[in-house]
Amino acid sequence: MSLAILEAGRPPDALVAEHGRYPAMFERLLGIEAASYDVAAGELPPDVGRHAAYLVSGSSAGVYEDLPWIAKLSTFLRAAKGRARLVGICFGHQIMAEAFGGRVEKSARGWGVGLHNYPIVQREPWMDDCPIVSAPASHQDQVVQPPPQADVIASSLFTPYAGLAWRDQPAISFPFHPEMSPAFAAALYESRRDRIPDAGAAIASLAAPNDNKRIGEWISRFLSR
Repeated sequence: MSLAILEAGRPPDALVAEHGRYPAMFERLLGIEAASYDVAAGELPPDVGRHAAYLVSGSSAGVYEDLPWIAKLSTFLRAAKGRARLVGICFGHQIMAEAFGGRVEKSARGWGVGLHNYPIVQREPWMDDCPIVSAPASHQDQVVQPPPQADVIASSLFTPYAGLAWRDQPAISFPFHPEMSPAFAAALYESRRDRIPDAGAAIASLAAPNDNKRIGEWISRFLSR
């Protein structure tokens, strides 16, 4: 599988030396080597056929912001429809929803941080029989209207559209972060104490078991189908 990570954002500089950038985190999660493109700096593959699959990372930007690279990424994703497998994580989940006819807003529920639980409401062939998964969250924006061809596969009270699988193309997306280790997530929340309410509680929640490995296996199976 030729996978490219579309890097839509970077961790704070102080965390990169120890934890790496997001492409490295996804390579560890999936156990593969991947190409990467700094899409926030305007870098995109020269054509959508260059890779068999694309994974869009998280970002501190909002998909509704008037930034040239966001518009270009949306256009690229629409061009890749049906031609490559697509995976979206957090910002990636949101921009895929927007690109294919959904809607994203800054949520009135506020920050979603800490280890969140996500009940599975529809099981896909690449998933095992698991009723609920736990993974780190770090977002303010949420999908408020999914695209018309996307099925909801995970849903929680805080994040109703916590997993989407498209019927008209090979594409899946999640708003949570299976690539984030508890140590990285804790360091990220610590760096954002001035913005995140109850950062201490969010950090403490990361001591509970997570399903990062399971979710990584789901993504790997989806990519290899």
